Amino acid sequence: MTTPRPGPQDALLVVDVQNDFVTGSLAVRRGADVVAPLNAAIAAFAAAGRPVFLSRDWHPPDHRSFADRGGPWPVHCVAGTSGADFVPGLALPPEPIFVFKATRPDVDAYSAFDGTGLDRELRARGVKRIVVGGIATDYCVVETALDALKLGYEVAVLSEAIRAVDAKPGDGARAIARMRAAGAVFLPGRADD
Repeated sequence: MTTPRPGPQDALLVVDVQNDFVTGSLAVRRGADVVAPLNAAIAAFAAAGRPVFLSRDWHPPDHRSFADRGGPWPVHCVAGTSGADFVPGLALPPEPIFVFKATRPDVDAYSAFDGTGLDRELRARGVKRIVVGGIATDYCVVETALDALKLGYEVAVLSEAIRAVDAKPGDGARAIARMRAAGAVFLPGRADD
């Protein structure tokens, strides 16, 4: 496991490491494997005094992405439920910065930047590079990374700390290729497949 060394303009962004994506209604294969490398990164960033952001789906019970509302997914990460909680064992830093997304019933929001104020918070802290890990490679991680790049941030993805849904075989690998093509770098370790 490779732990990143935070720079003076870096922030860590942990994407959606929530119960429903690890053991619940929309569990990702080997999702729990992201916890140890993310904990190491969280500890490194906290020790360096660099900000740690944690995004989470925070859906209303009638969110448009749910199958019973015509969307593609089972009900997941409903605000205030145990499924929306961070997974046990994820070591939150002393001063976590939470990002709640997809909070409106009529709006899909895969990216942690979509309607959240994350960009403003990062700029207020002088962040130039975002180190990203979490779930899922082919949805929220890729959309977050691509939005960050469009907004002018450098993006480094923690290869050991991402896992894909792979609704269609190869979706995770295609998401990695999209991130690389857009300019993201992948920190050493196992790339999600």
